[in-house]
Amino acid sequence: MSERVFSGVQPTGNLHLGNYLGAIRNWVTLQNTYECLFCVVDLHAVTVWQDPAKLRSSTREVAAAMLAAGIDSEKHIIFNQSQVSGHAELAWLLNCVARMGWLGRMTQFKEKAGKDREAASVGLFAYPNLMAADILLYKGTHVPVGEDQKQHLELARDIAAKFNNDFGTETFPLPEPLILGTATRVMSLKDGTRKMSKSEPSDLSRINMTDDADTIARKIKKAKTDPDFLPDSIKGLESRPEARNLLGIYAALADVSMEAAVATFAGQQFSVLKDQLSDVAVAHLAPMQDEYRRLLADKGHVDSVLSKGVERARTLAAPVLREVQDVMGFLHAKPSR
Repeated sequence: MSERVFSGVQPTGNLHLGNYLGAIRNWVTLQNTYECLFCVVDLHAVTVWQDPAKLRSSTREVAAAMLAAGIDSEKHIIFNQSQVSGHAELAWLLNCVARMGWLGRMTQFKEKAGKDREAASVGLFAYPNLMAADILLYKGTHVPVGEDQKQHLELARDIAAKFNNDFGTETFPLPEPLILGTATRVMSLKDGTRKMSKSEPSDLSRINMTDDADTIARKIKKAKTDPDFLPDSIKGLESRPEARNLLGIYAALADVSMEAAVATFAGQQFSVLKDQLSDVAVAHLAPMQDEYRRLLADKGHVDSVLSKGVERARTLAAPVLREVQDVMGFLHAKPSR
């Protein structure tokens, strides 16, 4: 069996640097080695209420960002999850394999639901099973994950193993994690302990993929720092989240190791790092941003890419779903003549 990568990103709208460095840029690298499916996970998005018009536009935005970043939609598959019904069908079957206790230990549910868990949707609680279905529907062998997704991939492996054991088959491979690159978890420019997010009230907390060069430079200049000079070792970053974040972003955009980034700015003031980070960020992002804006103005092309991707994904998914149904004992009745 060929090695196949499945990865998805939510259609959150207002894509930012964290989305790009944490996921999309790594996908561009993976497509040179693996057979890849890149999915806009719109079913995951509706675990909390979404404005329908914004959900549609955000789905296009994410697809456009994938294309602008350099993903080849001819060689690989770009599609939106909701249009391949196998995701929801397999998720239900896996709901009957996964255990309540497994889901109850998912830390992201605890964080997102907060104190009022009784008011959270069933979908928010059960969506790790849908995430497992996303991967297993295509017999994915590898999944690029950030630190905050490791637990969900472990759940997918547990579900796959239990299914195989329960039915005495080897239906599903156990997907392996791919943890790639520097700055896989990009933090807020205003608080190095919080993940960069579009939900942060201040726009200064993030670099949006639509920001122009002046805006990028201004946001980096205003980024939170501490009063000390930059350290000369990785160990010196342990209690300095803002320094770690800015150096991590620089390393990722300049395509150097974190050790090299630390060595470059050792003993310097933050202002030196910020000046060079601004230059690197603008140089790296500008060509992609231009293409992203062009694609957003050409909705027909983006929709065509998604439509073709959906058909290709359905073709891969259908025999896997049929195999699972056969293994579980569902009757495929043939009409009498």
